[in-house]
Amino acid sequence: MAKNEMMANAIRALAMDAVQQANSGHPGAPMGMADMAVALWGDHLRHSPANPHWMDRDRFVLSNGHASMLIYAVLHLTGYPLPISELKNFRQFGSKTPGHPEVDVTPGIETTTGPLGQGLTNAVGMALAEKLLAKEFNREGHTVVGHNTYVFMGDGCLMEGISHEAAGLAGAWKLDKLIALYDDNGISIDGQVEPWFIDNTAQRFAAYGWNVIGPVDGHDAEAVSAAIAEAKKASGKPSLVICKTHIGKGSPNRANTAKAHGEPLGAEEIGLTRTALNWPHTPFKIPKDSMAAWDAKAQGRKLEAEWDKTFAAYKKAHPELAAEFVRRMKGELPRSFAQLAVDTVVGAHTRAETVASRKASQLALESFTAGLPELLGGSADLTGSNLTNTKSTPSLRFDANGDVVQIEAANGSLVGGRHINYGVREFGMAAIMNGVALHGGFIPYGGTFLTFSDYSRNAIRMAALMKLRVVHVFTHDSIGLGEDGPTHQSIEHAASLRLIPNLDVWRPGDTAETAVAWAVALENRTRPTALLLSRQNLPYAPKGDVGQISKGAYVLAEPEEVGLKKKAQAVIIATGSEVQLALKAQELLAAQKIAVRVVSMPSTTTFDRQDTAYKSKILPEGLPRIAVEMGVTDGWWKYGCAAVIGINTFGESAPAAVLFEHFGFTPANVAATVRKVLRKK
Repeated sequence: MAKNEMMANAIRALAMDAVQQANSGHPGAPMGMADMAVALWGDHLRHSPANPHWMDRDRFVLSNGHASMLIYAVLHLTGYPLPISELKNFRQFGSKTPGHPEVDVTPGIETTTGPLGQGLTNAVGMALAEKLLAKEFNREGHTVVGHNTYVFMGDGCLMEGISHEAAGLAGAWKLDKLIALYDDNGISIDGQVEPWFIDNTAQRFAAYGWNVIGPVDGHDAEAVSAAIAEAKKASGKPSLVICKTHIGKGSPNRANTAKAHGEPLGAEEIGLTRTALNWPHTPFKIPKDSMAAWDAKAQGRKLEAEWDKTFAAYKKAHPELAAEFVRRMKGELPRSFAQLAVDTVVGAHTRAETVASRKASQLALESFTAGLPELLGGSADLTGSNLTNTKSTPSLRFDANGDVVQIEAANGSLVGGRHINYGVREFGMAAIMNGVALHGGFIPYGGTFLTFSDYSRNAIRMAALMKLRVVHVFTHDSIGLGEDGPTHQSIEHAASLRLIPNLDVWRPGDTAETAVAWAVALENRTRPTALLLSRQNLPYAPKGDVGQISKGAYVLAEPEEVGLKKKAQAVIIATGSEVQLALKAQELLAAQKIAVRVVSMPSTTTFDRQDTAYKSKILPEGLPRIAVEMGVTDGWWKYGCAAVIGINTFGESAPAAVLFEHFGFTPANVAATVRKVLRKK
């Protein structure tokens, strides 16, 4: 048996054995892509099994994540710390081989994939991060950033609309170190794809500005390897290698059928397949010659040692750059950040400006982007509305050759752009930001209207699942945007985002709360953040200090602050623009000798993580609670509220003031609701 065939058959055997033992999984795609893996991992991929986090490794993304046994088999065979016992525990509780690849669970996995199309899009973000870091840190004679990003993907990835968003941007950005290999087997779960997938993929990607190679025989590892070598020479364009394959390759009765896609082959068919492949070995048994052919540990150590030598010379020649590169790749904030955050928040508190919270966000960003070069911003064609750009973040542009355009900064140095025009591509933007964060070196943030978080929701969920530091700037957060009407007015969005585990959601009510929200988001190394920001101006809410804002909720005003020297009889909880309603209602009630406490709760998710003592301090037992927020009411009842002033219908098209009156968001209605609750007590 030829070496390449032997290596590919090792993948096929492990895939069908693991799926059979688990009685669950997808054997067909790994068996079909096995030769592609031999070509890439055997001849091209620069990686080090002993150090999966080596900074200049090539990135590999399995976008069609249901084919997870392909990557698990390869990681085991090449020498990553993934023993055969883990493959035997495929899809079992607590194993390192979950049903779909998960970053930080399995060594060597770069991103969590499964939702089709997002892996490709993550890879675009990784390739963008590589390109920007190379421009920023490489110096003549010192190339410390110079790796490729590779993607395997299938028909499903290309059918998902996000692939269009991602591929279009990759072409526009001329990401010539991005190489995608398309497993073109013509089969999906429902069978032959021809009745519902007739795209001319080659022409489609050529139109995006990609270099298209093939089709090549995806079962000829040498042909695939030659195609990859050709792709690596491409200049100014990402590359697509179209590989014609047979799903379930080697299975006499399941190859080229949907049956091979998502169910075990069965003991009888596995026996027939072993015979057809001339693979007489027992399940999970890989012969020594196959293991030796795949073993990449020595080559990985050599590649990493060569880079270490390069980096040592770079560090000697450019010590400050080297230290900054390491800091950023580790995801550590500079030592100056703590003081920067304090200065930003105190400055907002001192100035006490009346501005929309979207503007408050930009004011905070002016400070943070000046102090943090790793902040990489953007907007989905709404820069002037989201206010995500700052003086420190010029627009990212590429010249005709694909080089990052540099402009002169205030200090006279040349810098590349740090604000991305994503175009109307909310989902693509969100998943690209995930890829940027996964790569390292940047903290990405991007803006759109809150209503359009629906478009990017699954990528937001993936960021939360992967514990990524990504910041979503969502403006136009309520009916307060007025005349645009219910298509643009957020009603259920705040509540639905709060339901995503590990996602921090902030709806700040003034400049200080917004600055705190940004500071907390930047410190959150293991969770993404959504900032929900107003279009309309919000007066500054006077406060004694800003120390407790970071806990998600704090006492903003006691009865004595409106001239009533008695204990509170109720608590009004409010977020965002509604904090002003609560404060005005407090004044109305005080005139009637009714004492209430006003609690600002800019982040329910953060408040929910506080200890019981703090929660009881802010929301004392025995005091009736009334929540006020321009959105669905369901999420507020968990705080034991006696009443919730919210909206459980869609909005209307009208000036904001008219809508506030219509839906009851007035100080008088809030005060009336409090009186009604107290009468029932």
